Amino acid sequence: MRQLNGVVILLLSLWLLSAAQKGEGLLGDWRPVNVTDPHVVSIANFSVTEYDKRSHAKLNLVRVVVGDSQLVSGTRYRLVLAAKNGSVIEYYKARVLEKPWLHFRNLTCFKTSLGGLYMLVIHFLILSCSL
Repeated sequence: MRQLNGVVILLLSLWLLSAAQKGEGLLGDWRPVNVTDPHVVSIANFSVTEYDKRSHAKLNLVRVVVGDSQLVSGTRYRLVLAAKNGSVIEYYKARVLEKPWLHFRNLTCFKTSLGGLYMLVIHFLILSCSL
């Protein structure tokens, strides 16, 4: 039994080392998303729609500017979005938790940028977000 545990630990260690060398990232790592991926756009649309429901706003998604995701017990998305508020394009940061096997999505953060796109990207990179 002890030998079997050692083999399992060795194999797990080799797998982790291989993944790290390939740049694949590990469970819990934040990884960039493809902003044109239909699933990412679906997450962005969900966040705008959910925000509209909660705040009675009438935003329309223009595009996903940048984003990343983290695999945890589900997938967390952090997205920077361009959305029209009336005729004005504004930038927002959104966080969504998705558990597709439960058909579950939850908007955990949706904030506007007061300092334009540049400041929003800086905030996206360094600040936490709570709703």
